[in-house]
Amino acid sequence: MSKFIKLYNGYTIPTIGLGTYKSKPCEVEEAVKYSIDIGYRHIDCAWFYANEKEIGEALRAKIVEGVVKREELFITTKLWNNFHDKENVVPMLKESLKYLQLEYVDLFLIHWPFGFKEDADGLPTDGAASYSDVDYLETWEGMEDCLKSNLTRSIGVSNFNKDQLNRLFNNCEIKPAVLQVEVNPNINQKDLIQFCKERNIVVVGFSPLGRGSLSTTVSDYPLATILDDKIVGMAKKYNKTPAQVVLRYLISLGICVIPKSVTKSRILENFDIHDFELEKKDTEYLDSCNKNERVARMAPYKDHKHYPF
Repeated sequence: MSKFIKLYNGYTIPTIGLGTYKSKPCEVEEAVKYSIDIGYRHIDCAWFYANEKEIGEALRAKIVEGVVKREELFITTKLWNNFHDKENVVPMLKESLKYLQLEYVDLFLIHWPFGFKEDADGLPTDGAASYSDVDYLETWEGMEDCLKSNLTRSIGVSNFNKDQLNRLFNNCEIKPAVLQVEVNPNINQKDLIQFCKERNIVVVGFSPLGRGSLSTTVSDYPLATILDDKIVGMAKKYNKTPAQVVLRYLISLGICVIPKSVTKSRILENFDIHDFELEKKDTEYLDSCNKNERVARMAPYKDHKHYPF
């Protein structure tokens, strides 16, 4: 199994990256430093995560130390929902670049297809009064401007559905290179992955391990498959952990994964999945876990006209 996937524009993206969502600023800097030390080259960031300054400090430190060269890293960031107006896109990427201490990112994504008004909260609670009616096609023109300005090497989208992807694909000058979307055994997205392969779009799966703590404390959350007894048994057979079994299964679907952690042992564990193969019966069981149940629902905004689910 390759450790890289080639994008249609010739760049390559590492199949395993470090997710940084909800990584606290005081913890994420050390997590990024450690991940680079052990071989990670793909770091997934976003303006909305409010920790890009600390990630930038970690990146700069490792580049200055000579542990890694900038061109060896693959750094992603994302445009948040309050800034979908075309005129805001380039300035928001420049703000992320300032925090990250970089001249360019490798991938810039529209975080969600639906927008909020610029003066609304980041996650507004007053309903449609906070919604922006800016079309994501207009937002995409700003993304194309970022690429033309050499502020990013590739552009893509996150949390778009098939219809939205098709509409974008048929109304853009520069095609999206990546779709980032939730992928785990509870929602394996096989149809969407195939749809993207036919269009030379690489899928990056977030929440690849589900959210174990929520799946045992929130009644309507799907049970994370790392807690499934059969997968726990598989892990013992391969002398691996349940997380490693799940991640191995996911990359066998031809996608990248970005498991989030700030714990050194888990960061190392998540990266160490290239030295075993799942037996057919185990892959078939993992296939059977699909329930099309997601953990990242953004349900409060389901009445927005561009809500994707």
